[in-house]
Amino acid sequence: MFRIFTTKEFDDDFNNLDESDKKRAHKIMKQLKKQGDSVGKPLRRKYFREKKFGKKRLYYLIYKEFTLILTLGIGDKKTQQETIDEIFLELNNYKEFVINKLKKL
Repeated sequence: MFRIFTTKEFDDDFNNLDESDKKRAHKIMKQLKKQGDSVGKPLRRKYFREKKFGKKRLYYLIYKEFTLILTLGIGDKKTQQETIDEIFLELNNYKEFVINKLKKL
């Protein structure tokens, strides 16, 4: 089982979804918890993935060494490339974020 951490950006995106999309996103999160590294489509790297639901995409990073998934955001096809590029530039910061959160547990 994977632990799930979320970023503030993900939380904001999630809170802006309608109820049916929240249910879909929740279902994906449960799936990620059980089988995280085999869910979704890899983006540029094996550990950086997206999972489509409806017209939206949930973006996340897999940290196998911590058995952890960091959800990063939710977007649509229109903003897909911009979102991927932004996330890719911040990969080191996300790992630091995860390590700091783990230290606080």
